[in-house]
Amino acid sequence: MAVEITDQNFTELVLNSEKPVLIDFWAEWCGPCRMIGPVVEELHNEYGGRAIIGKVNVDHNSEMANKYQVRSIPTILFIKNGEVVDRSVGNVPKATLASKLDAIL
Repeated sequence: MAVEITDQNFTELVLNSEKPVLIDFWAEWCGPCRMIGPVVEELHNEYGGRAIIGKVNVDHNSEMANKYQVRSIPTILFIKNGEVVDRSVGNVPKATLASKLDAIL
């Protein structure tokens, strides 16, 4: 299962990570989020040893959503060395997310 990232553990799990990080900003009530959720889980299973694949529930963790200007969900951020290097908004194909992740590995 993808790592649950919160406002409290964000620095430790994301900003201090030596591995690239994919973060899915989502909410339970969001239809497109429910559609992309299984794709994020598949990526977690495929990239688990090489990257951190995590999820941030924006209803419970608004601090990080605000900091990274997440205005629409699902938003997926790609972070390397503590910096956002790419982002994807909306329900996008798994191949698109995998290629963006491969680019930062």
